[in-house]
Amino acid sequence: MALNTWLLFLVTSVGISLTPGPNGLLALTHGALHGGRKTLFTIAGGLIGFVLVIALCMFGIGALVQASIIWLVVLKWVGGLYLAWLGVKLWRSPPVAVEVSSDGVTVSAPALFRAGLLTAATNPKCLLFFSALLPQFIDPDRSLLVQFTVVAMTYAVTEFVTELAIASFAARVRPWLARVGRRFNQVCGGIFVAVGLALPLRA
Repeated sequence: MALNTWLLFLVTSVGISLTPGPNGLLALTHGALHGGRKTLFTIAGGLIGFVLVIALCMFGIGALVQASIIWLVVLKWVGGLYLAWLGVKLWRSPPVAVEVSSDGVTVSAPALFRAGLLTAATNPKCLLFFSALLPQFIDPDRSLLVQFTVVAMTYAVTEFVTELAIASFAARVRPWLARVGRRFNQVCGGIFVAVGLALPLRA
């Protein structure tokens, strides 16, 4: 993967990680209930789920591209329009409300890990999202395995840092989302629209 492509993917990954999603909200909830250290198990499960989904999408897309380069162009435009559509939906969505109620039951580390893994790996929207995003960064002339490794590691690191920060500062993040959540959604939605429309136009 070329350096400029990787830097663009890094910036995109940071933006995605900051956008409210099921795993981010799960980290927020578990952080408030169980603390940042224990929520590491939730985050670890989610990261493995994301890597599995990225592998499924990337190697599936790679097989299509090997059959015909035209598929890459088609996937870039369809994916870009899908990302823009997601941005519009996020722009119009209300602030995220996270209700946390603890009944005092201790949750085991495997249960937290499983929750994170299943939330990421079984979410069909996650599969659609990465299927739309990844074609924008695939170079058919380079090793698909190397590109997968770079993409998976980059996204995993940015997601880990973001979710850990969310879990560690859950008590402060929850009221902040309630206060400025609508504006935050609009900013993230605008970024998605810009990315969705701009990426397919790259040479």
